[in-house]
Amino acid sequence: MVEHGHADLGDVRLHYVTAGSGFPVVLLHGWPQSWYEWRHIIPGLAERFRVIAPDLRGLGDSSRPAEGYDKKTVGGDVWRLVHDVLGVSEFHLVGHDWGGPTAYAVAAAHPDAVRRLAILDVTIPGDGSPNISQGGRRWHHAFHQTLDLPEALVAGREDIYFGWFYRNYGARPLAEEDIAEYLRVYRQPGALRAGFSYYRAIPRDVADNAAIVAQGFKLPMPVLALGGDRSWGRRMEVVESLRRLAVDVQGGVVENCGHWMPEEQPAELLRQLLAFLG
Repeated sequence: MVEHGHADLGDVRLHYVTAGSGFPVVLLHGWPQSWYEWRHIIPGLAERFRVIAPDLRGLGDSSRPAEGYDKKTVGGDVWRLVHDVLGVSEFHLVGHDWGGPTAYAVAAAHPDAVRRLAILDVTIPGDGSPNISQGGRRWHHAFHQTLDLPEALVAGREDIYFGWFYRNYGARPLAEEDIAEYLRVYRQPGALRAGFSYYRAIPRDVADNAAIVAQGFKLPMPVLALGGDRSWGRRMEVVESLRRLAVDVQGGVVENCGHWMPEEQPAELLRQLLAFLG
């Protein structure tokens, strides 16, 4: 169904999958996941679109540089893959979890290239709201930003630590065979550090995006913002965040869904994406 490829960008080597043909749609995953989170969405999208789903820098089966986990740099990787390697000049863009702020970085840097943008169950650092961590409710944000300690405590216990998220962050647990695939990539050398580095870059992300907001810039393309309504889902926070950053925002909540939207409610998400992308 999907074709696997690798792109050597110099400082990082990205693994990616492609499927289908037509106008391109780029799918950006989050933590602690990989391109694999889109497996239920890709077939339906591929009937109408050329789907491109990379593993982000340091995650999945991509390489794990020591630096570059601010979302401006991660977004630059995505742009180099899609534009420079694959020769795509215009595309739709969908981001979930850390893929959302990465997608925002791409769209802000290349507003003429991103036709439509969808952000799933995440808010954007530096959007003008006080705190993306819900005032500390998302306890793991601060834990992951602590240097070295998370790696020391989680190494060898990935099934316990990551398993808590896979089994509690949604309205229902992820399937055990799917958890096994995520554990496969997050047990690889350097994967823990790379994943936590996405959180350690939050202050840089806030500063980068606040600078864009201070210039008065708002995303010009239509934006779809969706949050899960159960468990650790972001609910209406996603819409509220993007309305501070874009001129044309639609969306709301996906029912019976926590954080793992592409896996918990793939049929409903696909329906909304197809209606939005046209």
